[in-house]
Amino acid sequence: MVEVNGINMHVAEKGEGPVVLFLHGFPELWYSWRHQIVALAARGYRAVAPDLRGYGDTDAPTSINSYTYCHIVGDIIALINTLGVEQVFLVGHDWGAIIAWYLCLFRPDRVKALVNLSVAFNPRHPSKKPIERLRTYFGDNYYICRFQEPGQAEAEYATANTANLFKNMLTFRKTGPLIVPKEKGFGALPDTPVTLPSWLSEEDINYYANKFDQKGFTGGLNYYRALDLNWELTAPWTEVQVKVPVKFIVGDQDLTYTTPGAKEYIHGDGFKRDVPLLQEVVIMEGVAHFINEEKPDEINEHIYDFITKF
Repeated sequence: MVEVNGINMHVAEKGEGPVVLFLHGFPELWYSWRHQIVALAARGYRAVAPDLRGYGDTDAPTSINSYTYCHIVGDIIALINTLGVEQVFLVGHDWGAIIAWYLCLFRPDRVKALVNLSVAFNPRHPSKKPIERLRTYFGDNYYICRFQEPGQAEAEYATANTANLFKNMLTFRKTGPLIVPKEKGFGALPDTPVTLPSWLSEEDINYYANKFDQKGFTGGLNYYRALDLNWELTAPWTEVQVKVPVKFIVGDQDLTYTTPGAKEYIHGDGFKRDVPLLQEVVIMEGVAHFINEEKPDEINEHIYDFITKF
């Protein structure tokens, strides 16, 4: 446990050497990086993976306004300071990838290089707020739009057994935008029980379920609820480029890659324009969203191969 930016943060770490800092997504924990922590520590790095604000054993402020990019990047900068280093290698996935982009945008001086998984950079639209844009593109039942009402998604999740919920979420493989009608609800589970793939054990599921049973989902959901506030706060960074060396990896069955517009941005001119030091884009075939858990050995190699260049 470390004190950072006015909150208590839980951190898992292993190894000695240059710091590799791992940022998890929703609905995950430091535990999502268990394979990477061991692999990088064995190769001469100090692997560090916090439970981000609102998750696991880290404090969860109650106000939605406490979950902006400024707060969470502030937490990470304070964490880097407690580690006693000037710079880190950064690895992010899902919401952790978004936080990583903004950490590099706000404080590129603290990052040697970035390996980001699943979520490409999303530049700030100069005139339209994010939720309005998402409603226009995908409708009111798009999952991020459905997350906006405080307490609603939490109540729907509460109708399901948490372990079964995690089995369903972590093995989810449908492509395209995630649409969740209100009549179905976030707690809806398939009629037949999920058979766990080889990369996910009952022990893994139970670790997640126990932590989320204790903590709830509100902290993680508040990241989505602060999106419009983030848009207001990041106005000074409109059209600012990410000036850190980057490797980006995504699975071809990831909903972040198959949602309309994503491939055009990643493979067109947009991504390289906004992230001029983007050095590699890797599309992993047959892999879905939770890429670092589904293909740990490959991801470990990708991270190691890239950070050894710096």
